[in-house]
Amino acid sequence: MLHRSLSENAPPLDLDGGRRLKVGVDLGTAYLVLVVLDEDGTPLAGEWQFAQVVRDGLVVDFIGATDLLRGMKARVERRLGRELTHAATGYPPGVPAAEVRATGHVLESAGLECTGLVDEPSAANNVLKLRRGAIVDVGGGTTGVAVIEDGQVVYTADEATGGTHFSLVIAGSLNIPFEEAEALKVQPSQHARLFPLVRPVMEKVASITARHIQGRAVEQITLVGGSSAFQGMARVVEQYTGVRTTIPSHPVFVTPLGMAWHDPAA
Repeated sequence: MLHRSLSENAPPLDLDGGRRLKVGVDLGTAYLVLVVLDEDGTPLAGEWQFAQVVRDGLVVDFIGATDLLRGMKARVERRLGRELTHAATGYPPGVPAAEVRATGHVLESAGLECTGLVDEPSAANNVLKLRRGAIVDVGGGTTGVAVIEDGQVVYTADEATGGTHFSLVIAGSLNIPFEEAEALKVQPSQHARLFPLVRPVMEKVASITARHIQGRAVEQITLVGGSSAFQGMARVVEQYTGVRTTIPSHPVFVTPLGMAWHDPAA
């Protein structure tokens, strides 16, 4: 099972017990992410783990999601030397209200009070602070597109195609198990070899993006989500759309960090 931490191999933090924390949890299609910020918004710790417990924003394995989140919470608590008691989370555009509530119930079953629910594009822009442009969140199962005007999300769309499709193409082309393909995909040293295989999926992401920004004054695209970190992704999207495309550092953490900013219990 893939499991990584922003604070891996670092000594435990000695936090002031009265220091307020902001916590964000992103239940994605392919990865579960937990991040912790201090009261000023500085990242303190974070962890992401491969998990197939959500599909298109719907929780399909409630017990599995709860168990994984509970384990991540315990590991981050050991790192911080503090108990985590609350968190905000989010949801893709268009997810029914009942399913949004189910996401909050996962947090509560893992021992975290759900203090906020925010749509993923707005969460991402809590971090990016775009005034104009488009945020494209390349998740595990879907690509979400949000158009930003005057700092506000004015249009959203979400379509199938994401990192899981990268892994499926790699697995089929190399005749290897899906889990092995997933592990290869996240190794930058393998990207040059795998790029010709996954380029058609990147072009599909670019096609989705182009269709949803058509007719809108979008002069900049920012890619977020773990799959956008695949080398060559920004270049393909920019070539296809003709719009300048960038990727921030650690794109897998952008949306969860924005969810943490939405945590009012801090």
